[in-house]
Amino acid sequence: MFRLIVIVVLCNSAASSAIRFEEIAAKAGLRFELQNGEAGGFHQIELTLGGVAAFDYNNDGCVDVFFTNGAEIPSLRKTGANFSNRLFRNNCDLTFRDVTAEAGLAGEGYSMAVAAGDFDNDGFTDLFVAGVKGNTLYRNLGKGRFAPVLLPKAETRWAVSAGWFDYDNDGWLDLFVANYVEWDAAKEPRCGSPERQYYCHPNAYRGLPNQLLHNNRDGSFTDVSLESGIGRQIGKGMGVAFADMDGDGFTDIFVANDSVRGLLFRNQGNGKFEEIGLEAGVAFRDDGHAIAGMGADFRDLDNDGRPDLLVSGILNDSFLLFRNLGGRNGFEDLAQRSGLLMSTRQLTGWSLGIFDFDNDGWKDVFFSLAHLLQLDRYLGRESALPNRVYRNVEGKRLEDVSAGQAFQGAALHRGAAFADFDNDGLVDVVVSAVNGQAKLFHNVGPGKDHWLGIRLRGVRSNRQGLGAVIHVRLADGRSLYNHATTAVGYASSSEAVVRFGLGSSLVESVEIRWPGGGVQRLDNVAVDRIVEITEDVRR
Repeated sequence: MFRLIVIVVLCNSAASSAIRFEEIAAKAGLRFELQNGEAGGFHQIELTLGGVAAFDYNNDGCVDVFFTNGAEIPSLRKTGANFSNRLFRNNCDLTFRDVTAEAGLAGEGYSMAVAAGDFDNDGFTDLFVAGVKGNTLYRNLGKGRFAPVLLPKAETRWAVSAGWFDYDNDGWLDLFVANYVEWDAAKEPRCGSPERQYYCHPNAYRGLPNQLLHNNRDGSFTDVSLESGIGRQIGKGMGVAFADMDGDGFTDIFVANDSVRGLLFRNQGNGKFEEIGLEAGVAFRDDGHAIAGMGADFRDLDNDGRPDLLVSGILNDSFLLFRNLGGRNGFEDLAQRSGLLMSTRQLTGWSLGIFDFDNDGWKDVFFSLAHLLQLDRYLGRESALPNRVYRNVEGKRLEDVSAGQAFQGAALHRGAAFADFDNDGLVDVVVSAVNGQAKLFHNVGPGKDHWLGIRLRGVRSNRQGLGAVIHVRLADGRSLYNHATTAVGYASSSEAVVRFGLGSSLVESVEIRWPGGGVQRLDNVAVDRIVEITEDVRR
């Protein structure tokens, strides 16, 4: 049986890679500063904010950007100032306009994360914004405006990530919320001495269960956390990723937890989930150590049709790479053998994404990087870091590439969202930065290879087809796999279009396995474009 053995090669020359980015946020009018409200109080919430969403809110074919933002800490006690969340409309020429006020999305309080998905199947993408003292669901009214929707009453919890998926395949998107720890500004523990205070380790806080909200199909939701089994596991959730890991037609969930074991929820297809992280081999690093897991993505890296798992961690943890062995066989830890373990040991990763940035048919990896804010103060090391891209070399190794000079700027990077903002067939990245300007990394690689984007339109399935698994057969005999999801990385949400790099080949067929099991095949699909595929319910 073929086994992916990845070797990470450090490479300092951009010339060795077809992946190149230029940073154009200011030129594009994407002016946003993520403000965490720090004022010397060492409040834990100052570390973890920064979600970004890439989604087309007005259906004009151009992907827009939404940033969450923090607030002055006293505002949590109804005093102080709010920092506005921001929505930027894509003008379809790689420039953006701030439309926050007219859209009604400024928000209040201390926001953390964003999840984009069409929960009411009306064809317009809605937004869920998670925060420290409460969450808000915004319904997209389809006229450039959003309106808040009432969510089930629940105990106020600090949520760091969230995502949309249809766990019961009823054709309506449900909501998963990754909760972090119990936190109260008035009762927060203090660590260090008065002269040398620092942010406390997560061990100083009690963890929380995650939440699962079932879509009632009428604009309301029911909290099914306990009866589903989701709410019976305590963690310190940061990143969440979805995939059908065992091919049974039901979407499973991975939660990256901070300094406690990762959680893998297997969807049993009857409304119940079984937590199998330990037996599946993804709860800990290969040496049994629980890392400070932050970002996660669940995609097929070696083109074998099974979604693999990538998790970022903190300094000295290293990042994790788990290869899916198929069915109930679980995963094998490839981080050490791949070289990723040593290559990332001195890094701290927040968001990440698995996308084919050079369209050669092999998905590459992007990491949003920055050490914790106190590192420069106590260890004499810069907290700001440049981001990293690892190029997937035919499934044989991951090559750490420089990706262009503009890509090397250090900052306190946090959330990252992925989309093709200029519709040129190359995936771009937008990244937030704590107390610094957001960055828009425009993919300016050679772009010689073919590509295919698939926009799904569910009929019996949810409108965006989230959870659908797509198999592309190429004319040269290769097979490529991907699935529809907007939950990517850390606290962020990416475009719903499912993208494939094709190399120099054309497409022989596209096979879609819709949520619920319906299979649809299209032959001789045109390339170098986005193709919209509507679910055929006659099958």
